[in-house]
Amino acid sequence: FERKIALKQKELSDEQKKVSREEEKNSKVKQKELERQDKAYQSRMNQIDSKLIRHDGLHQSTIATLKALQDLPEKIVVLFLASNPANAPQLKLDEEARAIGDMIRKAKHRDSVSFESRWAVQPMDILQAINELHPTIVHFSGHGSESDEIVFQDANGNAKHVSKEAIVQTMMASSSDIRLVFFNTCYSYNQAEAVTLHVDAAIGMNTSIGDHAARVFSSQFYSAIGFGLSVKKAFEQ
Repeated sequence: FERKIALKQKELSDEQKKVSREEEKNSKVKQKELERQDKAYQSRMNQIDSKLIRHDGLHQSTIATLKALQDLPEKIVVLFLASNPANAPQLKLDEEARAIGDMIRKAKHRDSVSFESRWAVQPMDILQAINELHPTIVHFSGHGSESDEIVFQDANGNAKHVSKEAIVQTMMASSSDIRLVFFNTCYSYNQAEAVTLHVDAAIGMNTSIGDHAARVFSSQFYSAIGFGLSVKKAFEQ
């Protein structure tokens, strides 16, 4: 009987070991399945987070775009300041103004661009015109000097040189509506660069420019603006 009991106990122990091994095996299978499910869950959550981040980025971009559109003026006012002193080589500024006006009138958004001109401009006329019209673009057309000066007129119609510093100071003290200053004058690059401390953008010439070239350049620039193009695209055209 003792031998039989010992044999049965051994058989029982072997069976218990088998059961334990099966349970351990099943436990490992379940653990792997749980790990697989957890990885799949984390992967889905990461995808959702990524989509949420992209969605938030698009949302912020949309808000920024809408704000930029709200900041755009309903009408772009171009203030054309012309100076052609009697004792300086005469420029065909009237033809430039006419060409710009014609190109704006042919543009898609012609009703959104107002072209205002002031002639025989003296230094004190600049602030008066800016305060009166609140322009988006200030356009200087006439002579420039290699000393970074713009040539305006004095009370007698003769040349009156205005320094770069004075022009920059004038822009700084002017209307906050100004987004672009266009120097269609010779040797005006340094003036344009200095003005960008106070306005969004400026255009200047790094050397002399012929009368015809200045007229073609400016008229095509405003044509592109009238079709809704950016300043960069208008400049490139």
